[in-house]
Amino acid sequence: MNENASNKTSRNQAGQLAGFLPYQLSVASNAVSGLIAERYRRRFGLKIPEWRVMAVLGDAAAQGMTQRALTEATLMDKVAVNRAVRVLEERGLIARLPNPVDGRSQLLELTGEGRAIHGEVMPLALATERELLAGFAPDQQAALRAMITAIRERAGEMSRDL
Repeated sequence: MNENASNKTSRNQAGQLAGFLPYQLSVASNAVSGLIAERYRRRFGLKIPEWRVMAVLGDAAAQGMTQRALTEATLMDKVAVNRAVRVLEERGLIARLPNPVDGRSQLLELTGEGRAIHGEVMPLALATERELLAGFAPDQQAALRAMITAIRERAGEMSRDL
């Protein structure tokens, strides 16, 4: 194959990649995550994995969660969850408690300082969401949320079939 044909094939493949839904979702997710990460880093010194762990623990406020449950809830790699938990623990934002149901594991929950930061971050997160969706009519926002939920659920179904 000559160089022109090779370059043309590469451009066609790149064009196909740009229109490939999983690629588009990944790029969009990375763009939004990057924006949010910078805002959280500047204001709270948090990276995205750390914030995701805090957000899930904040939602589970009363009962705490095991590290395994956090991994499942965040859909993050267990190494990333472990690293985020370690950082948050060192900063005094989360604490480990005995698990009354399973003595082999511990429950993680936000400390008072962690809850205070969670309380500040949530309004920032919601403001960022409003900014991102500002150009969409309410029915478009609802449709977007429904489609994202449907894609996530379908991907989960397909993963279970493997």
